[in-house]
Amino acid sequence: MMITRDSDWTKMFNRRALILGGAQGVLTAALVGRMYYLQVIEADRYRTLAEDNRINIQLLPPPRGRILDRFGQALAINKQQFRVLIVPEQATKLTPTLDQLAKIVELSEHDRERIKKEVGRKRGFVPVTIRENLTWDEMARIQVNAPDLPGVIIDEGLTRYYPQHGNAAHLLGYVAAVDEADLTGDPLLQLPGFRIGKDGIERIYDLTLRGKGGTSQVEVNAYGRTIRELKREEGQPGADVTLTIDERIQRFAGERLGEESASVAVMDVHTGDLIALVSNPSFDANTFSRGLTTDEWKFLSTNDHRPLINKVVAGQYSPGSTFKPAVALAALEHGVISPEQTVHCSGSYRLGNYVKHCHKIHGSVNMQRAMSVSCDVYFYEVARRLGVDKIAAMAKRLGLGSPSGIGLPNEQGGLIPTEAWKKAVRGERWAPGDNLNVGIGQGDVLVTPIQMAVLAARIANGGLAVKPRLVRPTGPGAEDLEVPSLGIPPQHLEAVHAGMYDVINGPAGATTAASNGKLRFKDAEKKTWTMSGKTGTAAVRRWTDAMREAQKRDPESIPWAQRDNALFICFGPSHAPRYAISVVVDHALGGGGAFAAPIARDIMEEVLRLDPSRKPRMDEQIVADAAPLQGIRP
Repeated sequence: MMITRDSDWTKMFNRRALILGGAQGVLTAALVGRMYYLQVIEADRYRTLAEDNRINIQLLPPPRGRILDRFGQALAINKQQFRVLIVPEQATKLTPTLDQLAKIVELSEHDRERIKKEVGRKRGFVPVTIRENLTWDEMARIQVNAPDLPGVIIDEGLTRYYPQHGNAAHLLGYVAAVDEADLTGDPLLQLPGFRIGKDGIERIYDLTLRGKGGTSQVEVNAYGRTIRELKREEGQPGADVTLTIDERIQRFAGERLGEESASVAVMDVHTGDLIALVSNPSFDANTFSRGLTTDEWKFLSTNDHRPLINKVVAGQYSPGSTFKPAVALAALEHGVISPEQTVHCSGSYRLGNYVKHCHKIHGSVNMQRAMSVSCDVYFYEVARRLGVDKIAAMAKRLGLGSPSGIGLPNEQGGLIPTEAWKKAVRGERWAPGDNLNVGIGQGDVLVTPIQMAVLAARIANGGLAVKPRLVRPTGPGAEDLEVPSLGIPPQHLEAVHAGMYDVINGPAGATTAASNGKLRFKDAEKKTWTMSGKTGTAAVRRWTDAMREAQKRDPESIPWAQRDNALFICFGPSHAPRYAISVVVDHALGGGGAFAAPIARDIMEEVLRLDPSRKPRMDEQIVADAAPLQGIRP
């Protein structure tokens, strides 16, 4: 019996051992198989995953392209900047460190709150920006006091910088941080602190100026801390954009406007190159790059001179008498009056029960004299014979009533009214009296300063449909321009030229009394050149005779916003036109002849002296030392 019992136990033990061994064998085989699968079959995949955990690829922002004037002078560049950062894990205590730093550089309560929030959100080894755009002195003071500022470090980078500050700010625009609405999928836009163009040329050519980002491969540990940089590939810098603007004339025109709320456009009548586009007052575009303070934004946004508005393309004005050359050309084209035919001016004009006044009694005037003395009665009669639709057709051919095509943001198209427009917009029929208002550039007529420069250029160049351009063309044949004709007969243009010449140089011209528009420029042969133009004074409210008398007695008693706008268009030199200029002075103390014409004259003299059509640019010092002034190439 004992032998049988031991035999059964042995058999049971062997069976159990066999089962356990089999299970162990299965598990071992499964483990070996799994290890083989992971280490041999999936080796490449897990090697890649391991490398991805160990190596991070970081995107590097490329340098932004420059904006240059026509001669290569820098208008927008990248400037070295210093910023102060803090590494929280290296700072013993955050608040005392910030208190100590505040004794060296200004730190607002807003800055402190922002820093504390970022420190709370980020890992301790990730630097947090305290302040950007430090001056050299601020950076040096922080470096000197570094032993007392644990965790505080200085970082160096690039920031957008505008060497001319307020000069051409409306034209260039500015860069600012990326908003949610700006995200397009470009990974560059996700980079902290990356800035894009928000206005002007910076916005129009943002993709050109932006460039392509580079990459940096860095080795990190399990916590994401950077150990070392393994590989670096620099990005492609943004391309430069070269404008047609001449920085010297842009700066001169801005300085000449002084404190006035005004605008200036200077244009080459043959190529369409815009030599200067000035809107005054301006602002320092660098303040937008670093970020406006509350006080700075309040000043800019509440100033009644509208420094944030680019008046050259967004300001819409009644052209006043500067519109008369367009009316004269329409009259000649449709044969309603000849250049020699006269109209008698008694100081007023009656149409039914409607009476309109002229600023003087001019007697019998033909087209040349009517243009010269700016006789309203003459143009009332011409407009009555023409009708608004014929005037509108000529005005639009001359560039009025639609955007110029240069592409600047917020450009307005102005308004050249027609009978159909009034019926569609106001539900009213066109009245005969409306023709009179349009005939002198008032009523519903609205234009922008750049459109007025185009009008002057097309009249000056012999009736060619030149279009303004702001960026210099590049590549083979870029300067080969084919400008179509407007189809205006030369004799009609000659008649208008004669009137515009007499406005400035004639014995009874609108600017002759004070010689406000006469050039003082002399060429190499000591001959004084001349320019031709047209004055304009546009009311911004309805005037009574009593109000006019009050203004004559005490012009400054009229509130600034209720004063007339002063306008002037011109081209020069008269014998071989090369440049056209338009000037608008908002709410001036007098008319276009008194206020806008002298500004245009001084700018024209500077343009003729420097002559931007020359290549290459003459050195500034040579220009300053040159005596006498050199003549220009017509």
